[in-house]
Amino acid sequence: MFLTKRLALGSLILMGAVLLTACPKQETISRINADPGRYRNKEVGIVGNVTDSYGVLGNGAYEIDDGTGRIWVVSTRGVPSRGSRVGAKGKVYTGYTFGGRSFGTVLQETDRQVKGK
Repeated sequence: MFLTKRLALGSLILMGAVLLTACPKQETISRINADPGRYRNKEVGIVGNVTDSYGVLGNGAYEIDDGTGRIWVVSTRGVPSRGSRVGAKGKVYTGYTFGGRSFGTVLQETDRQVKGK
């Protein structure tokens, strides 16, 4: 009986560790902008409101403001409308060019959740 409880507890701890490592760390935009090299090619999550967006044929970019700063998010799945509350995760890149426009630091989106206006 003791061994079964111990095995169950160990399994729970292992599952929790796997779930926590699978989720990207939510970060503030000000921290990303202050030291983009620290986050380069690492997956992070951000949450904020869309302040600007443009897209064409399913590709585009939108700017998120989380109250600490702003960052452009590049997407290949369309863009959310202005005023939407968005949670985005992806990898951070610097010196990014999209649609003939240059961006300093961007988040290349891998997943997104939109809460609407």
